[in-house]
Amino acid sequence: MSARGYADAVLPLLDGLLDAQADDLARAADLIAESLRAGGVLQAFGAGHSAAFAADLVGRAGGLVPTNRLDIHDLVLHGDAHRDVLGDPKLERDPGIAHQIYALARPQPQDVFVVASQSGINGSVVELAALVKERGHHLIAVTSVAHTTRVAPRHPSGRRLADLADVVLDNGAPYGDALLPTHDGGTVCAVSSVTAALLAQLLTAEVVRRFHQLGEVPPIYLSANVPGGDAHNHALESRYAGRLRRTA
Repeated sequence: MSARGYADAVLPLLDGLLDAQADDLARAADLIAESLRAGGVLQAFGAGHSAAFAADLVGRAGGLVPTNRLDIHDLVLHGDAHRDVLGDPKLERDPGIAHQIYALARPQPQDVFVVASQSGINGSVVELAALVKERGHHLIAVTSVAHTTRVAPRHPSGRRLADLADVVLDNGAPYGDALLPTHDGGTVCAVSSVTAALLAQLLTAEVVRRFHQLGEVPPIYLSANVPGGDAHNHALESRYAGRLRRTA
């Protein structure tokens, strides 16, 4: 039980992620590049700690410009829900909020969705995935295959996130997410955020590669903290006027 012990457990997962996911990463990158080249926006959602995956794709230096982070907090920030609703720790299990999140995003038909969930079973995640597919969007799921196959879905349909996706990316995290065993039989130190962050950057690299292969310039952010960064970024964002949300 130590920092070195955690690193020793994580590094093999990271080393194997690209090889294990190469085909699915390629398929996911194809869908995203196709959407962006058609003027679409990448809509990314994650509930709970999986929100970190969406944050890693959206609005950051070296990342894709046409991206939106969808979040449960949108119900308050962009909708008319009272902030007290965010105090409910089981809110992500409510299928009904998915319809509000989708409506607040105002997606266009060519937009592509990436939805992340370690368990892939909660109501908001599964309902949003179902809604996305009903509306004709492509859907990429990021989940733990080891976890989601061992737990019962909480959605009334009995489906999981992975059941609805065009492409499933396995984050490689174990059942329960934590890696290190304790002397009393528990486990500590989650890994899904670490592997999901790597998957987000692997996806970005593969999407950019597809633009380059076609001789096109990908819409990529510069750091706002380097000279010319703001002007560069604002010029690219202006192509998607009214479609990108950048909130704190």
